[in-house]
Amino acid sequence: MSTQREDQIIDTYYTSVHTLGRKKGKEGKRLRYMQKDGRFLVAFQKPPGDWGPYLLDIFTTLIEIRWRMMLLVFSLSYILSWIFFGFCYWLIAYVHGDTQSVDNNPCVENVRGFTGAFLFSMETQATIGYGNRGMTENCIGAIIVVTIHDVFSCLLDTIIIGIVVAKMASARKRAQTVGFSSCAVVNLRNRVLCLSWRLGDLRGNHILDGEIRAHLVRYVKQQMGSVVMLHQDLDLENPHVVLATPTTIIHKLTPGSPLYRMGPDDLQEENFELVVSFTYNGDSTGMLHQTRISYTPADIRWGQRFQNILKEGKRHYKVDYALFNDTTWVSVPMLCAEAYDRQRRHPNEGNSLLPSLTGNEHIYWATMDSSEEVVVQTSL
Repeated sequence: MSTQREDQIIDTYYTSVHTLGRKKGKEGKRLRYMQKDGRFLVAFQKPPGDWGPYLLDIFTTLIEIRWRMMLLVFSLSYILSWIFFGFCYWLIAYVHGDTQSVDNNPCVENVRGFTGAFLFSMETQATIGYGNRGMTENCIGAIIVVTIHDVFSCLLDTIIIGIVVAKMASARKRAQTVGFSSCAVVNLRNRVLCLSWRLGDLRGNHILDGEIRAHLVRYVKQQMGSVVMLHQDLDLENPHVVLATPTTIIHKLTPGSPLYRMGPDDLQEENFELVVSFTYNGDSTGMLHQTRISYTPADIRWGQRFQNILKEGKRHYKVDYALFNDTTWVSVPMLCAEAYDRQRRHPNEGNSLLPSLTGNEHIYWATMDSSEEVVVQTSL
């Protein structure tokens, strides 16, 4: 091997290629706009004590709170209602004189104090009916209160059960079984540089209709320290997806794409996120679901493709999800799509850099003819 070729060798035996040139430490750390699980790292600062909008939409507020807070609200709603109506029954018994004398005809049987009134309230609302306490015909006020108590009990049960069921059937739970690949890759498809990533459904009840969208989010810091988010939509080759088997989403790096002038070296210097969302209806519940993910420049692997995971069996098509995130090396020009298109129009200007393999299975960058279909296997 010539000295000129040896100067171009970059050993990647202990380092994955897509992280080359990445800064270490705090300088290389960038705050993500959205995490891998689809949660946005955005915190809202509201005026102190401004709880009006949350109270007006209390049903949505209770659905979005955590389960431990929901269990606390669930318990307090019943306990406080028992105490309130128990106080009403005790007040009726006190006015009627049931707490001072045991010889008069009481409004409620065996309610002579607050303890008995609380137990009667709990038995009425929970429809327990032990038989020791019961309403009599002596007090019209007590009859009106127990009627209101019964109606309130039915209303409270309806609200609490509805919230619990809505939280259990939340779209976020279904979205956890629909996943994107952990990385995106750039390779050639029909002699066109393309950015692609995978989408798959782990459940057996497949999604037959869904729409996927992708847009590029850039961070622009202004002089005063404020941050401006710029959004650019990406045109996808197959935005409407039939997810019976894992599919590959493709964005062609053509003129008009925000990534058209970005090469593998430029990705390390760029500060953007590729935010992808997949919206679909669950066939079991009919509810609208959405799965999201974001890719940073460090998540984009140039010169790789996804391994084949779909195989034909005797009776079924077999999908090996163990290889869902695995990639292999392919021969790809190590330059941006704009320069690659210009090189195709003027092929005599020069050749592009492609990954090659040494005898000890180390990878180095070398100048090769881009027309060769050399595939290099690597384990990442």
